[in-house]
Amino acid sequence: MSAYLIFTRERTIDQSELDVYGGLAPATAVGHNMTMLARYGDFEVLEGTAIEGSVVLRFPTFKEAKAYYDSPSYRAAAAHRHAGADYRAFIVQGID
Repeated sequence: MSAYLIFTRERTIDQSELDVYGGLAPATAVGHNMTMLARYGDFEVLEGTAIEGSVVLRFPTFKEAKAYYDSPSYRAAAAHRHAGADYRAFIVQGID
């Protein structure tokens, strides 16, 4: 059953750190079966607190989404994301 890894950027702290992350993040996908469905496109917050943007990644399974998030290459890149902005990230099981 598919799973979705969703990131929402809530507040930028250091754009230079986000720029480093942006340069590193694409290579973290190598070896992972994922599809990017959305990446900082137009959005409208309908409920809850404001966000600056969002990314949605689809994986074949919850386990594969978690493996990507926990992978050494992603963790190294994510250190820059954490230094650059406040984010919320979660995995949700899809309905197939």
